[in-house]
Amino acid sequence: MASRERRLSRERVRAAALALVDREGLAALSMRRLGAELGVEAMALYRHAGSKDALLDDLVEVLYLELEQRLALDEETGHVAGVPRWRSELHRIGRATYDVCLAHPRAVPLFSERMLTAPRTRRPLVVVKGHERVLALLAEGGLDDARAAVAFRAFTGWLLGYVAVELCPASEGPDGPDPAVWLGLRHVPPDEVPGLRVALVLAGRDGPEGLTAGLDALLDHLGRPVVQEPE
Repeated sequence: MASRERRLSRERVRAAALALVDREGLAALSMRRLGAELGVEAMALYRHAGSKDALLDDLVEVLYLELEQRLALDEETGHVAGVPRWRSELHRIGRATYDVCLAHPRAVPLFSERMLTAPRTRRPLVVVKGHERVLALLAEGGLDDARAAVAFRAFTGWLLGYVAVELCPASEGPDGPDPAVWLGLRHVPPDEVPGLRVALVLAGRDGPEGLTAGLDALLDHLGRPVVQEPE
């Protein structure tokens, strides 16, 4: 056991935690369970992850580092001809985020819920730099500080919301509840929300194409010049 503890590292602990979440979901992650995965006592993990909350923050960092790696891989080939660089880059960020979440669907809540519950002071540097990149691109697109702040929230909200709706049902696994269950419609009489139930039957994943269409609509709106009201 002692030799196993000596071989532990922060990177190994984080990799094992993400692998566990990928297989069984966030609810399965505990220090005791992670210790069992690594063949050590739970107490041995606290040297490398101060608490479960700290471990969740570490997983956010791992996901954003993977996002950075994906962005770096297609840096030269990801631009779209005839599209302004700032807009093309925002699309590239959106697609890379989607791809990371598609690779880790059971970790998707970390992108949104963890970012809302964890103090801003604990956000990893890679996350903060990602936010800075988006704001810089919006400024490049001609938005002043006030409009860029609004656009940043809109861009982030659409991106994370789309991914959550698109992929979070998959986090339940192939035997998870059907859409009517996870939308809370199990006990709602069918004649109360007939349109919604039909939509659930017809709806499927829109994939990256739906993400692109939504971002285009959002950026079209945000890129419009401000019309000054006559005094």
